[in-house]
Amino acid sequence: MNDSTSPSSSSLSYSDAGVDIAAAESALDTSKNAIRATHGDRVLADIGSFGGLFNASGLGKDPVLVATADGVGTKIRIAAAVKKFDTVGRCLVQHCINDALVQGAEPLFFLDYIGTGKLDPEMVSTAITGVATACGDHGVALLGGETAEMPGVYPDDEFDLVGTLVGVVERDLIIDGSNVKVGDKLIGLPSVGLHTNGYSLARRIVEERMQISYTDTFPGDTRSAADVLLDPHLCYLESLRPYLPNKAVHALAHITGGGVPGNLPRVLNGLGAVVSREAVPKQNVFTQLCEYGNVERDESWNAFNMGVGMILVVDTDEADAIYQDLDSRGEKPFMMGEIRDCQGVEWLD
Repeated sequence: MNDSTSPSSSSLSYSDAGVDIAAAESALDTSKNAIRATHGDRVLADIGSFGGLFNASGLGKDPVLVATADGVGTKIRIAAAVKKFDTVGRCLVQHCINDALVQGAEPLFFLDYIGTGKLDPEMVSTAITGVATACGDHGVALLGGETAEMPGVYPDDEFDLVGTLVGVVERDLIIDGSNVKVGDKLIGLPSVGLHTNGYSLARRIVEERMQISYTDTFPGDTRSAADVLLDPHLCYLESLRPYLPNKAVHALAHITGGGVPGNLPRVLNGLGAVVSREAVPKQNVFTQLCEYGNVERDESWNAFNMGVGMILVVDTDEADAIYQDLDSRGEKPFMMGEIRDCQGVEWLD
């Protein structure tokens, strides 16, 4: 005899499987005003379309689209631990803008993805609003996105945040490193802490070696460990926009995973560089992490950006003028080396 209330025959719903469609709709509704604020005349479809529409007419004489995608990485674990989700959205947008910027591109629009095990409407809406606010700050349309609730894939109290950015550059203004030559100078611009890389190591040092919680004060700082480690990834678009049509800038390198030795050679057209680590202003967050973690010097420069957010490779004859201009605008540049006929990065000190 069948029992209509037995586990094998009772009715199951999507919510029984851990997916709350209403929560997803609530999160999106809360974020709609922030998203719409990023829309200009080129956005042709409102929120809710299956695909975003962007009018690309008149973008240039010979425009080339530049696309990049990235995530926030394990920085998201710290955000989840202290339930602070606004800064990671900004990190995502500004990281992607920088990746397109190194090829000379102006950003056009952005798409985001949030995956979570148990959808918290406030968490999702705060993260999306952070994305939208950053987009608005840099003139980027938040064209669309996706929120996925996937129990069993993500733990209930964690989520993932990924984005795609599309920009545009005139074909003859693409910065591709083809003009890099021996003798070119390296001008660094400072990061604000870790940006979005090195967090697997940083978290282990904080938790196992410092043995503090993320709400405790970070050594050598007045702020909590969470506030220090959640400093947003700096955007260099406004700082470097004056140089996008400047032929004296031969290459740009965004310093992300792999640090200076992992990223600078990517834009040097087969040449190498000699770099002074002592020329880079020291930041307390790296000093403390490396001391507590007993991280060897070479390893630290592979794991972290060590205070370098972006590197300009510039013609030697224009280097002083570009440095002085950046300095006069408060960008805090530092001369850190030059291009040589070698392989990869060689350290001066």
